Amino acid sequence: MDVFKEIMNNGPLGLLPFWSKSMVLLLFSAIVSTLFTMLIILLVYGSQVSIQFGY
Repeated sequence: MDVFKEIMNNGPLGLLPFWSKSMVLLLFSAIVSTLFTMLIILLVYGSQVSIQFGY
């Protein structure tokens, strides 16, 4: 936890107010969780999907 606080204080987010840091972290975690969920869905149902490319 000390490493996380050190990164937050001395990193690029260090100059932002608390609510801005919270919003950036919330957005980042939402994107990561969405990508992880999409990966799990792709691994589970990927063999059943028929993907066709063309015009």
